[in-house]
Amino acid sequence: MSMPDAMPLPGVGEELKQAKEIEDAEKYSFMATVTKAPKKQIQFADDMQEFTKFPTKTGRRSLSRSISQSSTDSYSSAASYTDSSDDEVSPREKQQTNSKGSSNFCVKNIKQAEFGRREIEIAEQDMSALISLRKRAQGEKPLAGAKIVGCTHITAQTAVLIETLCALGAQCRWSACNIYSTQNEVAAALAEAGVAVFAWKGESEDDFWWCIDRCVNMDGWQANMILDDGGDLTHWVYKKYPNVFKKIRGIVEESVTGVHRLYQLSKAGKLCVPAMNVNDSVTKQKFDNLYCCRESILDGLKRTTDVMFGGKQVVVCGYGEVGKGCCAALKALGAIVYITEIDPICALQACMDGFRVVKLNEVIRQVDVVITCTGNKNVVTREHLDRMKNSCIVCNMGHSNTEIDVTSLRTPELTWERVRSQVDHVIWPDGKRVVLLAEALALIELYNAPEGRYKQDVYLLPKKMDEYVASLHLPSFDAHLTELTDDQAKYLGLNKNGPFKPNYYRY
Repeated sequence: MSMPDAMPLPGVGEELKQAKEIEDAEKYSFMATVTKAPKKQIQFADDMQEFTKFPTKTGRRSLSRSISQSSTDSYSSAASYTDSSDDEVSPREKQQTNSKGSSNFCVKNIKQAEFGRREIEIAEQDMSALISLRKRAQGEKPLAGAKIVGCTHITAQTAVLIETLCALGAQCRWSACNIYSTQNEVAAALAEAGVAVFAWKGESEDDFWWCIDRCVNMDGWQANMILDDGGDLTHWVYKKYPNVFKKIRGIVEESVTGVHRLYQLSKAGKLCVPAMNVNDSVTKQKFDNLYCCRESILDGLKRTTDVMFGGKQVVVCGYGEVGKGCCAALKALGAIVYITEIDPICALQACMDGFRVVKLNEVIRQVDVVITCTGNKNVVTREHLDRMKNSCIVCNMGHSNTEIDVTSLRTPELTWERVRSQVDHVIWPDGKRVVLLAEALALIELYNAPEGRYKQDVYLLPKKMDEYVASLHLPSFDAHLTELTDDQAKYLGLNKNGPFKPNYYRY
């Protein structure tokens, strides 16, 4: 308790001082108690199942590339009401109904819906573009008749997207693209609102594919649109339900990994529906990959490790948009940042931004933090992990957790300790520890496009639509665009309403 600045009454000064000392001692004793991390042995499965294979063992924890821990987990898990007393009971074994009597969902605990609704309402305050789109278009119902099956992170932010799609007329069935990042209370809120959502935090691999299948395979309901993050949903429908896949009117994919899979299908002549590459749209690249990662990397690392980054040596593997965002944030805190790159253009950008471009082997013994942002596999190998210094932090910001060879650490000589949610200490025999941390307009465009506009191929989001997305964000910044005069527009050869840049322009 802080005391006012006025002078104490005569004779009680010493008593106040003693009381203050006792209070401080109790406070610090309490803080030491609540911040001490519990230690627990973690058991892992003996083998890893590739994302291209379907599950064969119930309850197996996935380490596949498709359901990795990614940047979203770091900020979605800390404030999540996900720890309930019945964690031992699988949601698949529960009989739950929402207040309207519907059981067309599978979440951890439907009773958490009220908490989730608060999270969604808070997220809406910072998602002005989607809310603006909802207000402008909900009267027209441009997605009336659309039956969208989705597979994304299920957080308060994606819930705003899902509910926007519903407000625009779509019917939605949703699963999670990541077994760790689901906010259980948000999933409950969506289920309470009538969305058929099948997801909970900590799914096994069997659970993961079961949830996707429940979204797709429902009597009397057939999806005609896919919204995917990572390509797992698209892959499942393509392999298991080819007749459904052929009737899909369009696919929207928002990750590097998923887009790569789509281009592979297209190249092989197996993509029989048009697909929209949202990941490479300017607004997605800059906001989701660059600006959001610039904030979430620090938020995630601070929440999970409480480390001070000033003066720390950090190596960031990959200097794409995600890597650029991470590096900008770490540099601002005073960290010494190194970059690894395979692309000479990205490497040159890193040099011009003031970073040293190195090979991982050259700095692995001295760095305090290793962050992967490449989308590749085996970027950080067991050899690298063996050579790391004590207390080095290793984390992945990309979609695929194959970037870090985690499976090589599941050997008898290494001990795993779970110190908090999604944070493990891996302990070597000598005592060394390594800390292991483990979009709507495109749908409208594809759904309402006249027959023949989009062939069976992968398309970038039209530039005009990219500019429209950006314009929806501007009012929240009180930003005012300058308008071209007729004479200026004619001089530049542009339409006054855009698009203002050619498709090849690099922002």
